[in-house]
Amino acid sequence: MSGRRTDTRERIQQVALELFSERGYDKTSLREVAERLEITRPALYYHFRTKEDILVSVIDDLNASMDELIAWAADQPRDRAGRLATLRRVSALLNDKWRPILRFAQLNQNAMRDLHSGMQMEDRMLSLISMVADPDSPPERQFESWLAIIALLMGTMPFVVPALRDDERARIAMETAIRLIDQPKA
Repeated sequence: MSGRRTDTRERIQQVALELFSERGYDKTSLREVAERLEITRPALYYHFRTKEDILVSVIDDLNASMDELIAWAADQPRDRAGRLATLRRVSALLNDKWRPILRFAQLNQNAMRDLHSGMQMEDRMLSLISMVADPDSPPERQFESWLAIIALLMGTMPFVVPALRDDERARIAMETAIRLIDQPKA
């Protein structure tokens, strides 16, 4: 039974994020979430009492995923191969598990700014960026490492070269990130 409850919870999160991205967080009601899911409001309330509860749960899941990646990255060598492996993992998550919440965050920055979980997400992203930068390199090279992660983030944004499919944009973002990381030391 707990597997079914988890599936329902994940489905609510997914549908709510879709609606929040389509209509805006402030303009979406729990009634609309329940209608899209074709469930009753009491059934929705069983899992989440408010829109904020849904959003916080999604961000908490993302933060937990980021914590796992940061822990993994911390165990990798800080050499070129380790930084490239970290980039690949970030890219894979950005283009799968993390894409919906990042798209939501792009469109609903006010809602994110007001949440403690949103600030925690930002802190984790900064930690992740530091895992890609070589601390012994000159500031210019460290800046390029930061830009590598930003390139991957930009690869998830549909308004960046909108004529591209998501997979094409992600591929180009990854190629750009690798070029930024793969520069020879000056």
